[in-house]
Amino acid sequence: MKTKLKYLVKVSLDRKIKTKWFAIANILLLVLIVGLINIDSVIKVFGGDFNSKQEVFVIDNSHKTFDVLKKQNDNYSSIFASDDGSPFKIKTTTKNAKTLLKEKKHQEAWVLVLDNDNENVLKAKLISEGYISPTDYAGLTTIINNAKSQIALAESHIDPNDLAKISSPIEIQREVLDKDKKSEDENMQMILSTIFPVFILPFFALTIFLVQMIGAEVNDEKTTRGMEIIISNVSPKVHLLSKVISSNLFVIIQGLLLVLFGAIGLIVRGFLGTGSIMQMTNLDIGSTLSSILQSDIGSQLTYIIPLALLMMLLTFIAYSLLAGVLASMTTNIEDFQQLQTPIMIISLVGYYLAVMAGVFEGSLFIKVIAFVPFISAILAPCLLVLGEFSIIEFVIAIILVILTIFVLVKYGFRVYKEGILNYSSKDLWKKMFKALKSK
Repeated sequence: MKTKLKYLVKVSLDRKIKTKWFAIANILLLVLIVGLINIDSVIKVFGGDFNSKQEVFVIDNSHKTFDVLKKQNDNYSSIFASDDGSPFKIKTTTKNAKTLLKEKKHQEAWVLVLDNDNENVLKAKLISEGYISPTDYAGLTTIINNAKSQIALAESHIDPNDLAKISSPIEIQREVLDKDKKSEDENMQMILSTIFPVFILPFFALTIFLVQMIGAEVNDEKTTRGMEIIISNVSPKVHLLSKVISSNLFVIIQGLLLVLFGAIGLIVRGFLGTGSIMQMTNLDIGSTLSSILQSDIGSQLTYIIPLALLMMLLTFIAYSLLAGVLASMTTNIEDFQQLQTPIMIISLVGYYLAVMAGVFEGSLFIKVIAFVPFISAILAPCLLVLGEFSIIEFVIAIILVILTIFVLVKYGFRVYKEGILNYSSKDLWKKMFKALKSK
């Protein structure tokens, strides 16, 4: 039995890996991942520049706003700002707006006309050759409003010291009463809850690929009648196990290749000298990672990551068993595609709940759903990072996945044995329920 199982696993794995399409697909994935990680460099090659500032010419008819506006721009902080924090390159001008924008070197510039307003202190008009993105418009609007507030306060004849007190931002000190939690770890938890769904995405994609792959392989063997030859030499149990083992080995290999491609992308980025991958959003991955590792949450990752990987591996097995059993009940790939739709929806629900877990923190519904097998591998790790799941609850979720695998093995083999050589959809469900009752 072991020899036959090993042989079938090898044959099935070779059919997936030792093909030109596997090599082509992974070359394309490598190019795509490296390109995405270095997207700013790619865009620069075609004429884009993330570090360039939007040029804004100011016609200050109020004769009091330009200096305040420029100061507000220099102090403005935005995730879309350039390296020095100021999103715009503000200059003063006395030229006519339309004449200025007709000049070739200033066609992409904006012209901001500022005038006094007796009721609202200041009024502004923004002129551009084309459309302005909502993000840039919102940023400039914020800077103008901040400048207006400063001017209004100054014209109210408030003492300069009082004005400085009013303008200075308030410093909020956090105190967490739970002795097991520290206030300095609060930001780290928020960052992790934000980026964790990104790391879950490959698992979600590989799960969908795993289900489709097993269904296609089983249906291919049934369609070509090769199943009859295989089952005449090995038991349906060995056949299903070979599919489960080979498919899981394949997705693990593919997952490791994705990690490798990501590492290559980061190495290429280092050689290009473009700095942190998150430089555009003013978030330094190196310092952020260092802060996470030095915090208490960093020490928790030493057991969160292994538990999450164990949960994912067990869920892969559960999905592959379910896909194999469902595929045996179908007579063609079209029927299986209809059956796999609910599986995809379940996975999609789990992923979206993981993304929204941080928004709906404390939701009992999400916590209950996190115990559901097939969803728990996506959702439970996110809740564990957020502190809404304890280790005991996470272990319970793992046990539930193991029980699901046990049920699929015990009853799924019976259905698989009955359905694998069934080529008719007539009374199919009656046959399956009869197989479940058999021993």
